[in-house]
Amino acid sequence: MKQHDLRPPKGAKRPRKRIGRGDGSGHGSFSGRGMKGQNSRSGGGVRVGFEGGQLPLIRRLPRVRGFTNIFRKKYTLVNLDRLSAFPADTEVTPRLLLETGLIRNLRDPIKVLGRGEVGTALIVEAHGFSTAARHKIEEAGGRVKVIEQ
Repeated sequence: MKQHDLRPPKGAKRPRKRIGRGDGSGHGSFSGRGMKGQNSRSGGGVRVGFEGGQLPLIRRLPRVRGFTNIFRKKYTLVNLDRLSAFPADTEVTPRLLLETGLIRNLRDPIKVLGRGEVGTALIVEAHGFSTAARHKIEEAGGRVKVIEQ
């Protein structure tokens, strides 16, 4: 095969449709636009997004910016001032937090935040800790255990 033998496949090249070049061409008189009507006129047609006078979709949608991350993890937050109620050397687990009413369910992961002070040494188990919370618990002689999700 040589370069001069190359041809496009049959049916790939079609002749250009010559509009308005007489009735014999098959595209004469009304030039493929039909008779009368908005789209038959020059400059006719409707703008983008027009829905025949019905309130368009773009106007029906709420004007909310940004987006919602569907993969966002929703943590149940517990502050240190709530944990200070436990006696020293208590192992604070999610089950214990549920029983004492500090959290509502065990489905959501728990994150301990650093508001308040811890006066006693506690062993705290949670799915996440803020840096301040971790520092305050360890400073009081306690330990943190991160639960893998």
